[in-house]
Amino acid sequence: MIIGLTGTNGAGKTVTADYLLTKGFEFHSLSDEIRRELERQGLEANRENLIETGNRLRREHGPAVLAERIKQRLRPDRHYVIDSIRSPYEVDALRATGDFRLLHLDAPRESRYERVVKRGGPRTPKSFEQFAEQEDRELKSDDPTKQQLVACYEKADETVDNADSIERLQGRIADIVTGWLMASARPDWDEYFMQIARIVSLRSNCMKRKVAAVVVKDKRIISTGYNGTPRGVKNCNEGGCPRCNSFADSGSSLTDCLCSHAEENSIVQAAYHGISVKDSILYTTFSPCLICTKIIINAGIREVVYNLDYPLAETANGLLEEAGVKLRQVRID
Repeated sequence: MIIGLTGTNGAGKTVTADYLLTKGFEFHSLSDEIRRELERQGLEANRENLIETGNRLRREHGPAVLAERIKQRLRPDRHYVIDSIRSPYEVDALRATGDFRLLHLDAPRESRYERVVKRGGPRTPKSFEQFAEQEDRELKSDDPTKQQLVACYEKADETVDNADSIERLQGRIADIVTGWLMASARPDWDEYFMQIARIVSLRSNCMKRKVAAVVVKDKRIISTGYNGTPRGVKNCNEGGCPRCNSFADSGSSLTDCLCSHAEENSIVQAAYHGISVKDSILYTTFSPCLICTKIIINAGIREVVYNLDYPLAETANGLLEEAGVKLRQVRID
């Protein structure tokens, strides 16, 4: 899960991020991307420079640039808390990652000013009037490259009023985040096995296309396979297949191809290790070709689930139907 934090200065975002760190979340801040830019330019990381440089980065690279840079560091198997979200475009970019929630923190302006002064540092305003003036500039703008805090708040999944103690804030955060985690969706079995097949495809040594198949029985993987040259033969990407290495047109010279297909390899690997694939389900990143279809039927596989259509699959699909092998497409991005 990715939890984004938005809110005005002194609302409790840092306290919330520190609290979530103790619960196993990893921390990122969009402002860190701006600080890296300021460091390259030899400029002080004060409030004015952070705002000005952030706006410039948005102008030059798009309004969601900071979020897009952070997204490159995120992995789907970890929890993250991301601070300093100040643009609705950043919210949209992070929400596109999947399991994202936006938490808006707020508190009375006078209380927040006292916290900021007590905190100190180069970003401390000289007066309450300066604090209020700086904040008002950040709340709204018709320019998509500038901060738009109000527009962020409107996209929040939850809002927390942090007018009381840290203990009360942490208790409220615990309740909200626990609820989110309990409601967090897991991939269903089709997506689970298809995603595994996509990872297996990365082992393919074929120059033309990376394909993989996973054979499943009783929700347990019994064999995997990817396309490439046969065992003991030079890999395709090392010059092992003349057809693939000649950069042949798709669908041409298939009889000259030395690469075994993923479905074929997954079934052969099971046979090699003495494992029956009868009544199993085969997950493949592409629908099977005609040759693999005949192998699938004769191996006793009862169902084929595929992600993308193989260009020459019409006859193969009809043969599977005639043989009583169930065929389903499950698209994943």
